[in-house]
Amino acid sequence: MQNTLHTPQDLGLIGSTIVWLRERFFSSIGNSILTILSVWLLLIAIPALFDWGFTRASFLADNAQECRAAGGACWAFIGEKYRFILFGTYPYEQQWRPFLAVALFILMLIASTWRRLWNIKLLFVWGFGLASSAILMWGGIFGLTYVENTNWGGLPITLLLATFANILAFPLGVLLALGRRSKMPAIKSMCVVYIELIRGVPLISLLFMASLMLPLFLPEGITIDKLLRALIAMALFSAAYVAETVRGGLQAIPKGQIEGAESLGLGYWQQMRLIILPQALKIVIPPLVGIFIALFKDTSLVVVVGIFDLTLAAKTSLVDPKWQGFSIEVYIFISLIYFIFCFSMSKYSQALEKRLAVGQKR
Repeated sequence: MQNTLHTPQDLGLIGSTIVWLRERFFSSIGNSILTILSVWLLLIAIPALFDWGFTRASFLADNAQECRAAGGACWAFIGEKYRFILFGTYPYEQQWRPFLAVALFILMLIASTWRRLWNIKLLFVWGFGLASSAILMWGGIFGLTYVENTNWGGLPITLLLATFANILAFPLGVLLALGRRSKMPAIKSMCVVYIELIRGVPLISLLFMASLMLPLFLPEGITIDKLLRALIAMALFSAAYVAETVRGGLQAIPKGQIEGAESLGLGYWQQMRLIILPQALKIVIPPLVGIFIALFKDTSLVVVVGIFDLTLAAKTSLVDPKWQGFSIEVYIFISLIYFIFCFSMSKYSQALEKRLAVGQKR
């Protein structure tokens, strides 16, 4: 009698589903126990969260008392305060301007993902977008009321800090990585000291230094805007991590690549620009994007130096005595905003990694 081995395809839909569940969730006693516990926790948590967030939630209410009477989430608070959370202390009647500026920033970031624009065209796109955003935010021309950046807040500040800090940190980090591998002792030593010093302190300490101590070292009568100081501190902090990541990519390049470039008569900078750096940067796309995502989330730390970013705007919205006690709802709201941006960056990096064939296919 001949035994026949059946594949999941031979078993049909139900059979293949059973095989798939067995292999992934019940392949051993330990996995089976964890699967059962996880399902049990989900069965307890999901109905309770759904009841709080939807069934008993208040979507329309005039005050906190009505929300509390319902016993669920108070999404009416978000409807009442979302403009303040998103745009902070920007003049209420002019908040269409930061809305358009944020839309322009998002469009510029989306345009930057199109490979057909990875040339001089992208510089024009960013130049036009940044100029338009600056006009919208500051005003003072075209009939727009002038608004100082001390009145900016919310999502525009978060996007501005994250975008420009990453833009400044990347080339600086690449130069630091090259400097750390330099054969010139002075340059190598300076890069090593900088990288190890910056990586050895938390970002909050650099923000405090930039906000409180840097003005003490400036000549009398010279001041640097607080927002610009925070931006520089974040860029310098991120550059140290970018440098170590890029250095790892450079070390992964076979020595034969460098020898082949030298045999072609290419100079050092030609080797780096045409052969070595493109390969190294392809290798380190995942950790680089991880650094960019971390820096985007770390913009919430500027709250400690009094910059009115998205987190501080959300926290300040809770001060209203008419709407106190709904911190869970407001933090869920801003968490969703952070998640949308971070998840988008993560998915794009995965698509870019596949497109450039970084990984090895099995």
